[in-house]
Amino acid sequence: MTMNIGGSVEKKDHAQKMSGKALYVGDYPLEGVLYGKLLHSSKARARIAEIRLPEIPEGYFVVDKNDVPGDNNVNIVKDDTPVFARETVEYIGDPILMVVGPDEAETERLLKAIEVVYEELPAVLNVRDFDTVFFEYDFGKGDIEKAFAEADKVYTEQFETGYQEQAYLETQGMIGEPQPDKMTVHGSMQCPYYVKGAVVRAMGSSPEGVQIKQDTTGGGFGGKEAFPSILACQVAVAAKKAGKPVRVIFDRREDMEFTSKRHPSLCTYKVAVKDGKITAMDIDVIFNGGAYTTLSAVVLQRGIICSSGVYKVDNLRVKGRAVKTNLVPSGAYRGFGAPQTFFAVEMIMDHIAFDLGLDPMQFKLDNAVKQGDATSTSGIYHFPVPLPEMVEKIDAASGYREKRLEYAIAQTGRYRRGVGSSMFFHGAGFTGSGERDHIKAVSKLHKYPDGSVEILVSNSDIGQGLKTTFSKIVAHELNLPYEKIIIENPDTDRVPDSGPTVASRSLMTVGELLRRAAIKLRESWVDGEDQIVEERFKEPDFLIPFYIDKFQGDAYPTYAWGVNVIEVEVDTLTGVSKILGAWGCFDVGTPVDLNVVLGQMEGGYLQGIGYASIEQMAADEKGRIRNNSFSDYIIPTSMDVPKLEVIMHVEKYPDGPYGAKGAGELPLVGAPGAYIGAMEQALRKPINKAPFSMDDTMKVLQGVKL
Repeated sequence: MTMNIGGSVEKKDHAQKMSGKALYVGDYPLEGVLYGKLLHSSKARARIAEIRLPEIPEGYFVVDKNDVPGDNNVNIVKDDTPVFARETVEYIGDPILMVVGPDEAETERLLKAIEVVYEELPAVLNVRDFDTVFFEYDFGKGDIEKAFAEADKVYTEQFETGYQEQAYLETQGMIGEPQPDKMTVHGSMQCPYYVKGAVVRAMGSSPEGVQIKQDTTGGGFGGKEAFPSILACQVAVAAKKAGKPVRVIFDRREDMEFTSKRHPSLCTYKVAVKDGKITAMDIDVIFNGGAYTTLSAVVLQRGIICSSGVYKVDNLRVKGRAVKTNLVPSGAYRGFGAPQTFFAVEMIMDHIAFDLGLDPMQFKLDNAVKQGDATSTSGIYHFPVPLPEMVEKIDAASGYREKRLEYAIAQTGRYRRGVGSSMFFHGAGFTGSGERDHIKAVSKLHKYPDGSVEILVSNSDIGQGLKTTFSKIVAHELNLPYEKIIIENPDTDRVPDSGPTVASRSLMTVGELLRRAAIKLRESWVDGEDQIVEERFKEPDFLIPFYIDKFQGDAYPTYAWGVNVIEVEVDTLTGVSKILGAWGCFDVGTPVDLNVVLGQMEGGYLQGIGYASIEQMAADEKGRIRNNSFSDYIIPTSMDVPKLEVIMHVEKYPDGPYGAKGAGELPLVGAPGAYIGAMEQALRKPINKAPFSMDDTMKVLQGVKL
């Protein structure tokens, strides 16, 4: 039975979730399972002089760095994140030890009775005061000095973005279960093999001595890419010491205070214009990495590759640094460094257009890349760049051009309106040669004698519908009923390493491997027999090799494209802004399930609007995250954007399944530029920061400098 690949089907995990049968980490029976509670540092930077423990009853344990049987480093990118704190703590929240026991209340009591004697050390709490650079990259092309010397005008501005909390519904949680011959860890995660690598290292074990299983996961958005590796190491060490299963599930405040966020950024742009065209950009990007490196290297790489936006810039210089502060470590978040730099480049393009008396959207289009043009890293845009067609679609839906002219006329009265636009892309898949050199993805299909087929991959469905789209691809190629396809949560003892569920790669890269594997199985199919087929990643032939040391070559095989328009109304009496409409035109190639894709586009767009507007998060003067609950960290709901319209545009990618490209991250990336652009027009003031809150609006209305 074949199906329309984009048509709607019942999601593979629908029945389990709707019936309540799906097991999240918090749903497992607790008989014989010990509670684990972490003691977090209360100082931003200090030496641990002494730890004074209360009397520990029998059956209870204190677990710290001395109990780590292997290496007290969590395997992420660089080896600096400890499983448990060493001699110093580096941020408020650094895990010092864990108390483990059979009664939750008693475990909590013991934790609170522990006294830590600190010798406080100077802490860096403002990114502008950094003195340690974790990672630094420089690249460029052309003759930038000549371009600036010959420019008609040169513009220099600085832009700032803040934290963003992933705010997944399910908090971080893990269970470590000691087996006779191995350590099993299961819980809420995106990347089982990342977790496995970390636990193997911390336990000093062979790969065969560690099993990682993903439980049904209540959202991730990047927040469950690297952090679960840390928590998994901690529960594994605790379970080994106790000789019993240990469960740690964060409460909401613990999760929001002490787990990774989106990197705050500080971006300085110097842009040359000649004859109305952008001729050069000199860009300096600083990302606040927090106390440890975690994923900052790869987040920064994507951020700086995107920093010149969708624009043709023949003369370019980019410098990027991820720096250390004594704040909660920053990590992965949907968009992965791109929203920060796309916000900056879109805003400076708006400001230049305003200064030149041009419509921002048209000015952006006039400077946009086309198929065959060079990328920022001297690769090539190999496939069509559909921005002109997408602009026409979104203008027809939103009335952007007409509204932009209407709102440009001086507005009087209490309510003022504005409309803003943004253009952006998201590089589909891992940056550079990561897929070829590091991931080397493998996928398998297992056909059983009854004719059912199981998908064996390590990619996780964390709400984005991957079980559904993978199953549709395999069913389609095998001419099987969708119901005959089996896909379970990944277990590293059963599935090969097909790479992590990150970088908008799962459907495009692993989905294509599954499509090819299904063709291979179809051609070798023998009724009644047990068969296994395997498919391995092979890099497309057209790619220009990427060299990370030079930042040269094709950073991505293809790009997903987006155009956003947002219309706002500002109440000049109260400072409250209301979104009148948000329109998004997105090209993610062929939708493998249109309903799933539309849900991703709407949800991601709304997250981006939150990032630009109401999602305020800051550390206080001691370095503690203040916005640590849903009472004081506000995320948008459908009530905040009553009119949100998504328009799909399709430019097929020949190496993705049926033409599909990466989709998950794209819709968040452009929202800040469009929202702040609209606020600028309504307020008649340039804005160089996001999020831009109601308080910020009041300051602008009162003439206070931000």
